[in-house]
Amino acid sequence: MELTLLGTGAPDGLPRPDCPCAVCASSRGARARAATALLVDDALLLDLTPGAVFAAARAGRSLGGVRQVLLTHPHDGPAMELPASLPAAGRVPDGQELTLISGHRVRAMAMDAPGTGYEVSSQEGERLLYLPPGASPAGLPDRVAEPYDMVVCDVTGRPDAVARLRAAGAVTAATEIVAVHLDHDAPPGAELDRRLAAAGARAVPDGTTLPVGAYHAVPDVPRRTLVTGGARSGKSVEAEQRLETYPEVVYVATGGRREGDTEWEARIGLHRERRPAAWRTEETCELAGLLEEDGPPLLIDCLSLWLTDAMDRLDAWDDSGWTDGGQDKLRERVAELVRAVRGTRRTVVAVTNEAGSGVVPATASGRRFRDELGRLNAAFAAECEEVLLVVAGRSLVLRG
Repeated sequence: MELTLLGTGAPDGLPRPDCPCAVCASSRGARARAATALLVDDALLLDLTPGAVFAAARAGRSLGGVRQVLLTHPHDGPAMELPASLPAAGRVPDGQELTLISGHRVRAMAMDAPGTGYEVSSQEGERLLYLPPGASPAGLPDRVAEPYDMVVCDVTGRPDAVARLRAAGAVTAATEIVAVHLDHDAPPGAELDRRLAAAGARAVPDGTTLPVGAYHAVPDVPRRTLVTGGARSGKSVEAEQRLETYPEVVYVATGGRREGDTEWEARIGLHRERRPAAWRTEETCELAGLLEEDGPPLLIDCLSLWLTDAMDRLDAWDDSGWTDGGQDKLRERVAELVRAVRGTRRTVVAVTNEAGSGVVPATASGRRFRDELGRLNAAFAAECEEVLLVVAGRSLVLRG
């Protein structure tokens, strides 16, 4: 089964008409995307969009052999003229199955938002799942009988859809995930490729033809990632986005609770509201034990608070405590953490602070914390496949 992506953009396309944003301004030439439409084996068209005939011609395909046109979502805007060669477009009721003259079987899948997903099977047994923009499957079983060979969906807009499919076994390491319905809310260029690769997905240019079920190179998903940056730089959001397509994540909060501190509670509340409901939270600084266990991915937020706790326990803030064994004990605790990171089998994303780039602390204890955090960050980063520096909400790849 072959799939040609006549378009890969949001319903309004990319760039959006008359939009002055930076992403739309840079979405020119090869980065421009028409509204998403899929042509399967030149016989089935999923979503009819303006200019579909010309898009097919540019891709070296023809719509002359299309026997069925199916829509996945309400198409707003002015009415489109149906090309004379195409059958009337329609939608299939949820749960119903069609068998086409071409031999393809199409089953409609219920969504949690307006629209219909389509599961397409070929005579040879390849299985494709296509989801509408802004939607995720509704009523999935706990486990599906067979995974899909390819899933084409709104990865940037609904990453939880991929997480649901992974949880049910519908998406495995062998499933090719292609991002479509790309809008100006998604980052452009290399940043989009990096974001999608963290989800095990990729984007392709309009007009690309992909074989469904054929061997493909799986995106290189780093197992250990360190995200650093200054205050309010967006590093925690970056870390959370890297794991939002995983069905299970353990969020490790190293800051704990501070009774009576309303500002701290407000910070915790903002973080909690951003996290998917399926994530589990553990408030602990015993990171080495978690890293040595098997289990779902870990999101550690953050190493600077872990260091604060370690210095509290060892009385390392005080000059006398530091010289009277505190320094050696802290270095041992850091070395234990680094060994655990080196040997872990879990996917890990850790957040830390770049404290050495600002004002020099006025106290000896403050300068000590800054220095030890710098050493911790360097040692932790040395064990990570990817290291990111977040500045003004933008991620710079330092390694990976």
